[in-house]
Amino acid sequence: MKRLALSILSATTLALSSSFAVAKPPLLSMPKADRIVPDSQLQVQLSYAPVVKDTAPAVVNVFTSRTVRTRSRLSFFDMMRDMRRAPTERVQNSLGSGVIVRDNGVVVTNAHVVKGADELRVVLNDRREFVAKVIAQDEEIDLAVLQIDTKGERLPTLSISEDDSLEIGDIVLAIGNPFGVGQTVTSGIVSALGRTNVTDVSSFIQTDAAVNPGNSGGALVNLDGRLIGVNTAIFSRSGGSNGIGFAIPGELVARAVDSAVTEGRIVRPWLGARTSAVDSALAATLGMDRARGAIISEIYPDGPADKAGLKSRDVILSIDGSDVNDDSGLRFRLATLPLGSSAKVVFMRDGRERTKTIKADIPQEIPARDERFLDGYHPLDGATVVNMSPALGEEINVDPYLRGVMVLSLARRSAAYSNGLRPTDVILTLNDTDITSARQLERLLIAAEDSEDWSLSIDRRGKIYDVPVRYLPRAN
Repeated sequence: MKRLALSILSATTLALSSSFAVAKPPLLSMPKADRIVPDSQLQVQLSYAPVVKDTAPAVVNVFTSRTVRTRSRLSFFDMMRDMRRAPTERVQNSLGSGVIVRDNGVVVTNAHVVKGADELRVVLNDRREFVAKVIAQDEEIDLAVLQIDTKGERLPTLSISEDDSLEIGDIVLAIGNPFGVGQTVTSGIVSALGRTNVTDVSSFIQTDAAVNPGNSGGALVNLDGRLIGVNTAIFSRSGGSNGIGFAIPGELVARAVDSAVTEGRIVRPWLGARTSAVDSALAATLGMDRARGAIISEIYPDGPADKAGLKSRDVILSIDGSDVNDDSGLRFRLATLPLGSSAKVVFMRDGRERTKTIKADIPQEIPARDERFLDGYHPLDGATVVNMSPALGEEINVDPYLRGVMVLSLARRSAAYSNGLRPTDVILTLNDTDITSARQLERLLIAAEDSEDWSLSIDRRGKIYDVPVRYLPRAN
């Protein structure tokens, strides 16, 4: 389970007291006929058991194991004798929860539950065990899709709720395996919607239904027995439930599952524009009445925003009728769009609201990645470099707007490593020549192998550095 100050997973149970009596409001004032406040002792004693019986069989336990290698500490006498001890191996086990969303054995859980696992086992509510494999995972939205071999048997499933009818105050049930004690059901309410300050992509459902370590990947269901979210994180200083839990909304879960099953990977549409949240000071400068929306600072050529006619300094206010409050909310809304669909974007330009239609498309691999291992008598010996593209940026979780040639990996004790280069560095110039492709870089290195003087500049997280070349490969 993850920990942040936000520790991965949380919440508190909802208790209805028999003394809680409120006069029923007039029917016309109720937002929906199926949402009522209990007005009698009989209604207070109503049970959630029918919902649990329908939903619990589709919630599973996910057990993972991985081999961890550790080096034993050397004693004083070992160091005196220049002795080394072989690494020791141990198997590390962890657990989480999951939800069956296809009757042929497709299971959705959190990416952090299965991260680094050598072996995955899914245990059903009836205690049957299956070996599972990962179809696809996306660490940024913290979702993973698994497949188990059911030998043709159809399993119980939960249907995913993709509509926007969820409201603050709705009663919800959390089902999972906290602390490994076995399947557990807790109840609570939806405390808030659209929480975007937890990660960069999701717009979380906040709930006070008690969830704890082990609930990760479990189900958050409504009283219709539909999956409205996958429990993923808690806000907690102690690591236990403090009544603030977060769940990934069903609409994002549905898109991730569809993408994994059809594409073999989780793909998320992108805007093709760099954005940031509009604060109150910027809102006043732009003539807006309050802080809202996401302002475009950079447009990627031929990306969806460019093709739609959006421009730098446009402020995106909504997508398909859903308000956008910041750039995290914007990325979430885009991620929930079906690939290839069109969406109406309302934005502000020059003090006026306008509308454009944008097509939901994925980042493209332009230019082609052209991954190359650099080998020779030069300062980049041992580096693997690649052409940057939006698709590669999304794949390896780096800025998709980076352009040029990036260091993908480094061989240990290589010249490139010794010269201080690190993965994700972008090579800007070599011997005062601008670098535009991995192929060009390799040719320049080969042509200059007899050189005595080298100059190299890189971009590291937005800062430009001149790299002092001090090491070259050892001569054979």
